[in-house]
Amino acid sequence: SLLRLKDLEVAELGDSDVHVKRLAAPINPADINMIQGTYPILSPLPAVGGSEGVGEVLEVGRCVTALKPGDWVIPASAGLGECVPRHPRHRWTPARRPVRCAATLSVNPCTAYRMLADFEALAPGDSVIQNAANSGVGQAVIQIAKASGIKTINVVRDRPDLSKLVERLMALGADHVVTEEMLRKPEMKDVFKSIPKPRLALNCVGGKSTTEMLRHLQPKGTMVTYGGMAKQPVMVPVSAFIFRDVRLRGFWVTQWRKDHAQGE
Repeated sequence: SLLRLKDLEVAELGDSDVHVKRLAAPINPADINMIQGTYPILSPLPAVGGSEGVGEVLEVGRCVTALKPGDWVIPASAGLGECVPRHPRHRWTPARRPVRCAATLSVNPCTAYRMLADFEALAPGDSVIQNAANSGVGQAVIQIAKASGIKTINVVRDRPDLSKLVERLMALGADHVVTEEMLRKPEMKDVFKSIPKPRLALNCVGGKSTTEMLRHLQPKGTMVTYGGMAKQPVMVPVSAFIFRDVRLRGFWVTQWRKDHAQGE
């Protein structure tokens, strides 16, 4: 078996260490990929699975001044479990935040914010189109964009309870919610009667969904790929490059953190 449940002895607390108890941890697609051995970053085995979560500080070493027992922290790297790490490997988060929100703070909202901020100089009134809009990142994009005055066109897969999903995303601040099938229909023109065509497209699906979404991007717009849930390649018509000069970029929050570690 790839996975085992194992009890570990808690190491002795050093002067610069922090004893943290994990309170909650989500499971991301990247966590599954790590277990499968297909993710770009693989921890030396044996390793503790997972990359996100929130923990409570139980005790601190005598040289630690930035944290105290009772504080909540989120991991700065994967594979920490219930542990005694040196405190720079954790970041502080307010304890009054709901535990589920705190446990998912370090990946999805950060990914959403950086993609909205780093690739196009978006201003209030501009628009963004994204697929997998009901994902963790997608919902964060909706809320951050709403707070910034940016309109969102949100693409989801068709499903029996579509109306409930549309209602939930609209409650978060979505301006338009459409299915992948609707992307191909002439009725999409009605969406752009009230908002401009998007300058930024966010893709975590791949395949036909991405190709159809790209058709609605403004000339010289940017599509950022941060996932591939369909496990299909990103297919772009040659005309999109030649006649519309669209740009294709990628984003991985782990790499962003490495590139900006000095500025932390």
